[in-house]
Order: sequence, then C-alpha cells, then structure tokens
Amino acid sequence: MKENLHIFYAPDAAENAVVYLSDEEAAHCCKVLRLAAGDHIAIADGRGSVYDAVITICTKNTCAAQTISIIADIYRRKYYNHVAIAPTKNTDRFEWFVEKAVELGIDRITPLLCAHSERKVLKTERLEKIALAAFKQSGNAILTQISPLTPFNDVIDTTTEDIKLIAHCEDSKKIFFSNAVSPQSRSITLIGPEGDFSDQEITMALKAGYNPVSLGNTRLRTETAGVAVCAFLAAINN
Repeated sequence: MKENLHIFYAPDAAENAVVYLSDEEAAHCCKVLRLAAGDHIAIADGRGSVYDAVITICTKNTCAAQTISIIADIYRRKYYNHVAIAPTKNTDRFEWFVEKAVELGIDRITPLLCAHSERKVLKTERLEKIALAAFKQSGNAILTQISPLTPFNDVIDTTTEDIKLIAHCEDSKKIFFSNAVSPQSRSITLIGPEGDFSDQEITMALKAGYNPVSLGNTRLRTETAGVAVCAFLAAINN
C-alpha cells in the first residue's frame, strides 16, 4: 500500500469528504500511534474502497481526516469466499481460525451449529474485533462479515452461492477442493465440528446440491480445515 500508511476503519468513508473515526480508532490513531494533524493515513470503508487521507483533527477524544483519493494499489478480491464452520470447543482455536482466514481472504464466516457441536453458545463481539484487526493488518479491502451462530438447517436453506461444498470425513467419493472451485467464483464451504457432521446432515447437504470435497490425505482439525479452504482459494485466484 502507498507509503505503508496506517489503516483505519470507517464504514461511512467517502472520497473528498471529512471522516470522523470511532472512539476506539481515534484513540489508536492519536494516543497509541501519536499521529497528528497533517499526517497521512489510509481509511478503509470495509466494502472495497480505501482512501488516502490527511488528519485534520487529532485530539484526546476526536480524530477527523479529509479523504483525498482512492488508493489504487490496494488488493481487492475478485472472488467470494463464505465458510460455514462449527466453532471449536477451545475458543482460542476458533479465534485463531478467524484471524488467519481474514488475513488470507474471506468474505463471510458463519459459525455453524451442528448435531455434534461441542460449542452451542458463541459471542461474536470478540470475533468481530479480531476480524477487524486482521483486516487492517492484512491490507484487504473487504471487511469479513461474522454471522451469528446459525443452525445447520438454516444455512442449507438460505445458501445463495454458486458453488456449494461440504468437507466431511466419511469415506465416500470426493473431488479435491482445488478441482471443485474456479477463479473469480462465489463459493460456500461447510466444515463440521470435531465429531464431524451427522449422517443426516451430510444427506441433507447432498440433497441441497452440496458437493463433497477432500482437503488432502490427512485428517485436519476443524480450524485447520477452515484455513486450508481460504489458502486454496487465495492460491487459485492469485
């Protein structure tokens, strides 16, 4: 990115406009980084645009910046990656997945409530903060959407992606993941809990048009499988 500018998030950012950062972003800018009026920063709206901006106000409680132009060399994904994944029993592992998935490139994460799920309650506020931090660190233009914990049936019934995949551990005919997707596609991949999907869930997914895929010859942990999907898609599209 231009001049390795510090990135800040402001969903209402626009070109040639004065943008006020949130309290948290303002504190990071003015107190932590000790930036001041006249310094250049990058402001991302999370929807694909990142702006070169000049700080006009930087005080204890307020930070405003004047956007100048859209930064041309920011990376904008040309594919859509949605992973619906069962949260792990160990919260740290799932948070690790969110961070790494955002760094690699993912548009939406839907925590999945399955028959064999060991974690049936999930607070998304911390996950959203982790996703925001990884979004700013990685230089992506699209802020990942974190959905609430959603029952398996509801995800199956509301799928709109063109390519629908399920990564389960049962012995059956599967296609390798990289052969099931194509560049610049819109895909959703279902990844189950430590105990895998139930037979009924697998049957439901197949009837709904999901194709079974393999992520390799070894059995992966849930969070590793999620990262593998993001890495495969990033490689295919880059």
